[in-house]
Amino acid sequence: MLLRAGLPQLRRRAVALPLSFAPRRLSSEPPGAEWTDTVDYLDETGEVLSSAPGARPAVPGAEPTILSGSSAHPLPRPAAAARLAALALRLRSGPSLSAALSALPSPPDPSLLLLAATSLPASDPTPLLSLVAWSRHQPWFVPSDDLSSLVAARLQPATHSSDLLSLFDDALAHPDPATFPKTLNAVVSALATHGLLEPAFYCFKRLRDAGFRGLETPTYNALLSVLLTRGLAFKAFEVLDEMSVSGCALDKGTYELAVPALARAGRIDASRKLFDEMRQRDGVGRASPGVYSVMVDVLAKSGRLDAAMGMYREMVAVGHRVSTSVSTAMVEGLVRAGKLDAGMELWEEMRRGGLRPSFGLYTMVVEANARSGRLDVAAKLFGDMEKSGFFPTPATYACLVEMHASAGQVDIAMRMYHSMANAGTRPGLSTFTALLTMLANKRLLDLAAKVLLEMKASGFPIEVTASDLLMIYIKDGSTELALRWLRFMGSAGIRTNNFIIRQLFESCMKMGLYDSARPLLETYVGAAAKVDMILYTSILAHLVRCQDEGSEWAIMDILSVSRHKAHDFMCGLFTGPEQRKKPVLSFVREFFQGIDYDNEESAARYFVNVLLNYLVLMGQMNRARCVWKVAYENKLFPKAIVFDQHIAWSLDIRNLSVGAALVSTVHTLHRFRKRMLYYGVVPRRIKLVTGPTLKMVVAQVLASLESPFEVSKVVLRAPGDSVLEWFKKPIVQQFLLNEIPSKSDVLMHKLNVMFPSSAPEVRSLNLPRSLGMPR
Repeated sequence: MLLRAGLPQLRRRAVALPLSFAPRRLSSEPPGAEWTDTVDYLDETGEVLSSAPGARPAVPGAEPTILSGSSAHPLPRPAAAARLAALALRLRSGPSLSAALSALPSPPDPSLLLLAATSLPASDPTPLLSLVAWSRHQPWFVPSDDLSSLVAARLQPATHSSDLLSLFDDALAHPDPATFPKTLNAVVSALATHGLLEPAFYCFKRLRDAGFRGLETPTYNALLSVLLTRGLAFKAFEVLDEMSVSGCALDKGTYELAVPALARAGRIDASRKLFDEMRQRDGVGRASPGVYSVMVDVLAKSGRLDAAMGMYREMVAVGHRVSTSVSTAMVEGLVRAGKLDAGMELWEEMRRGGLRPSFGLYTMVVEANARSGRLDVAAKLFGDMEKSGFFPTPATYACLVEMHASAGQVDIAMRMYHSMANAGTRPGLSTFTALLTMLANKRLLDLAAKVLLEMKASGFPIEVTASDLLMIYIKDGSTELALRWLRFMGSAGIRTNNFIIRQLFESCMKMGLYDSARPLLETYVGAAAKVDMILYTSILAHLVRCQDEGSEWAIMDILSVSRHKAHDFMCGLFTGPEQRKKPVLSFVREFFQGIDYDNEESAARYFVNVLLNYLVLMGQMNRARCVWKVAYENKLFPKAIVFDQHIAWSLDIRNLSVGAALVSTVHTLHRFRKRMLYYGVVPRRIKLVTGPTLKMVVAQVLASLESPFEVSKVVLRAPGDSVLEWFKKPIVQQFLLNEIPSKSDVLMHKLNVMFPSSAPEVRSLNLPRSLGMPR
């Protein structure tokens, strides 16, 4: 008969420890057991079945405390654990739970506590925490890694982070933290998995500083994942290095995290090394498409196209489907590296594979083909792009317009420009500039004016662009178009700068448009611009070359408009001594003393060359000799005349104009004549260094006087004695004292040579003072 023990009627002598009821018969009793009272066993009706002395603590599962019929059995440990779990679930927490647990007939042990904790539901950690908290204050409690790791696994970091950190502190404070590897791993992994970066990394640093080497691969992976998610790649690499130092093995998850992170951080060599290690390790398997995608993308963008292409082919070979992003990265890398043909081959391969290009890839391919001059391909791709539903960006429109404009394809460029405007896309400054430059080069002035006004309506400043177009017309020699464009600019209220006005003025002078040049110079002077000596000399050079009387008057009028001090000098030079009130030589010296030779030396040299040309053409030889003399005195031509004692005298006229060369030759030979006849100094030879350009001009003039100078490649030379005899001839004396002889004088000289009796006797070879110093 199965008996059930009823409620015992106990007469206790003292309230003490939890009690177990003694059975009616005990086959054996634990040694040292002390009975404290008498227990009556009742049946269901309340009658006393038997009595037995004593009540004492009993260990569940070890001592027989339950009767089954006439047999005594121990209380099963699962039942005792279930009783603990039931109390924790029913009372949950607080003093009531602590009292109930303390009143148990027998105290639990650590293994029974672990068994009860395991049976508690994982969804509600409160009973478990209360049960563990109570047990921590019991004398029989011994901390264990299994119980702590179980508690850590049951706690939600979002709401129980402080409890997790308490578990971590307790485990780390243990004399031997290495005996709690599961707990420490569980805490760090739970914090990292739920995104609690700061406490997770704090725990990791404490473990590293404590020399703990028991972290496992999943824990490291959780730390790497949260750090990379937050963008802290450098901290993730610290964790990875610690993982290598601790000897923890990398699994597939670690490789999947570390390889892309290293690649994105620019540590491409390290990522490739880790990638190769992953491929060679057994049990890891092939890399995921994401890893391949990142490697291809990073290698392509870093310019390692061969490695990127090899990775791309390997990705296809292992059976991964190539994504649009990977193909885009490869095409972009090839195109940007200038390998457009290879990029277009991959583009076609991608299209055949059924991949739809992205908007960015379409844009890049269109622009790349346009910039490389493949305008037909670019136009076709542009059409495909529109058919695919992509709306071209302003940059794409601008690229096509600019490239067609650069190629001079006016119709296509204007059609693309109007399409751009109709699509509501505002052209940029570079687009307007390219389009206007094309129209200017094609001399489509009216169309360029229309586009320029549209550019102004778009809010762009147009003064600089309009001036640039004016310079295009000027440099192209289209002076008439330049004048028309300038008139358009004036009507539109667009101003240009003085530099361009000067350039256009010089172009008009070159083309002989003097009526248009005069108002340009007036505008230039009226804008407070200074006419320098170079500009004035260039106008004078046009006067020298002019052969039409009407044009000469127009150029003289332009010279007067310049208001340059050189013009006053020119006017004074051609007036008489009464108006000048000083000799020519003094007048010339006064003008040249007012020149700033530090800044205008080359301009003054240019002015002297042109002025001497003009004076020679006007027959003003004496004035020309005065100008040359003063110019030489002011060292504008410092190395022109060289006296090498009795050896050689020379005149270097290679860098002079024709008029300056003739004047300097006459003046210098006159100086040589004075030295030889008056002072008796005769050199071995005399040289005239003319260069190839002026050689024939000077040689012809001297040949008409039967000079002893012999013509070589770039020099006219003669012995000093021969030149002395030549200086004694009357025609030479006239040539050197006055001016270049006329044809009739040369003819008379030849007759006198042929018929000496008719030649007048030359009384004196002395230089007449009235001719030697013109007034």
